[in-house]
Amino acid sequence: MRRVAPEERDIDALREFGVVNLDKPPGPSAHQVSAWIRDMVGVEKAAHAGTLDPKVTGCLPVLTGTATRLAPALLEGPKEYVAVLELHARAPTDLETVLDEFEGPLYQKPPRKSAVARRLRVREVYDLEVLELSDDRRRVLVRIRCESGTYVRKLCHDLGLALGTGAHMGDLRRSATGPFDDASLVTLHDLADALAEWRERGDETWLRDALAPAEDALTHLPSVTIAPSAADSVADGAPVFAPGVIDAVDVDHGALVACYTPNGSVVCLGRLVGDPHADTGEVVSLERVLV
Repeated sequence: MRRVAPEERDIDALREFGVVNLDKPPGPSAHQVSAWIRDMVGVEKAAHAGTLDPKVTGCLPVLTGTATRLAPALLEGPKEYVAVLELHARAPTDLETVLDEFEGPLYQKPPRKSAVARRLRVREVYDLEVLELSDDRRRVLVRIRCESGTYVRKLCHDLGLALGTGAHMGDLRRSATGPFDDASLVTLHDLADALAEWRERGDETWLRDALAPAEDALTHLPSVTIAPSAADSVADGAPVFAPGVIDAVDVDHGALVACYTPNGSVVCLGRLVGDPHADTGEVVSLERVLV
């Protein structure tokens, strides 16, 4: 079944294939707030994309209904955090120079309390910037833009070693993940008020601001536009073949891509395995069918 264009969907379709750019509060786990949103929106399932520890706040996209199948796409995007680096002594004068040395690929071993195997791995820090330094030079507000899977707590510990002061992570807030940032965050109270306005008064305005079409979670991925007939074949499990490709934008071989029909409705996620401009052959191998 093909979906109508994202901007033309009614509220029921939006609830069943939507995303909330949640401003996660401190306290509950990411799993818990996802369950609350599931029950509030009135769908069978909801899933967060990229977990946050209970004390951490900020950007936590939550996918509703069948949009939960999009979660792997959000795991591939970069993350941005604002953290308080708690130094155990006064920051040295070369603070920013030392932090600059941590930009680039880093070896990291997950913390002991991590849910994943503690194997040494490489994660990249794209940008590490000092935003503010306290008067006593023992608290540093830093902005960190990094690869998904980077352990900020471990990064803060390593920064302390490099600075010669020792350090640990204080407050942490995620300001961006994949295509979402803190410019469009929605609180749980915002969502509850929007749902009440819709259910009690029939006013959809607030709810459409709080609950976006699931396609908004894919804007960071390269896109491939396919013909409606090709979308029907994908719904039956067939890969995307060259004759069904209408257009492809900024796609590298092997990249995760989102395939859309011409009306902007997403059909599937897959990997580019062939030339989208060829006349024959497989172009996209399927990873998630979304129709």
